[in-house]
Amino acid sequence: MNRIAAVQMISTPVVADNIATARRLATEAARDGASLVLLPEYWPILGMHEKDKLAVAEQPGGGPIQDAMASLARELGIWLIGGTLPLAAPAPGKVLNTLLAYGPDGSAAARYDKIHLFGFTRGEESYDESRTIAAGGDVRTLETPFGQVGLSVCYDLRFPELYRAMGSCSLIVVPSAFTYTTGQAHWDILLRARAIENQCYVLAAAQGGVHPNGRRTWGHSMLVDPWGEVMAVLPEGEGVVGGDLDPAKIETVRGNLPALRHRVM
Repeated sequence: MNRIAAVQMISTPVVADNIATARRLATEAARDGASLVLLPEYWPILGMHEKDKLAVAEQPGGGPIQDAMASLARELGIWLIGGTLPLAAPAPGKVLNTLLAYGPDGSAAARYDKIHLFGFTRGEESYDESRTIAAGGDVRTLETPFGQVGLSVCYDLRFPELYRAMGSCSLIVVPSAFTYTTGQAHWDILLRARAIENQCYVLAAAQGGVHPNGRRTWGHSMLVDPWGEVMAVLPEGEGVVGGDLDPAKIETVRGNLPALRHRVM
């Protein structure tokens, strides 16, 4: 079995402060035995204005945020999956909302640019990521010693066809910054559904609290097993949540209920 963990944060507009928080919490997870640690969406910056992330966007392959992730993975000897950070996009005035994964030696292991961009309006609450983010276009997975890891981000969770396109995964990761409104209504249901239909573990790292910009995120970082049972959850605030990924549990669930083999389309 392999211990995996999700870091929950309440990110601020200050990149250096967020890096320090991620380092502290990832170190806590590694000391508890985690060999894979997941950071939440927007972990390096959740600005006062949606355009703030443009000023700290990095070129692929290098920059303070990427360097911090690589060194942290190497120092702790873990697989580190970095929620998302802003990478420069071809379109002016926009960034890519990019998930990066690093191996235990600190080398870059995978990249996924968020495909589905969140949009929501109800009353005075309104979000439209497409104003400052360019959508990705490619499904990505990460190969690890404990199986294939499907890479997704937040709003992707609402699109089950994305996960089918990943093939057979042992683990799906979902770094997120769900709003309090949508999280309260759908977060738990969607995470459990993705675990049940793909018969694999789902690890979700969330933003969880009231941010300096006034935004409230839902939190509830959690680990769900292949039967859809919630193994661990952190409702709100900074912290770490996790558990063991057991390959035998995956095989048992898939053997008892061979739904993946029964697919006809």
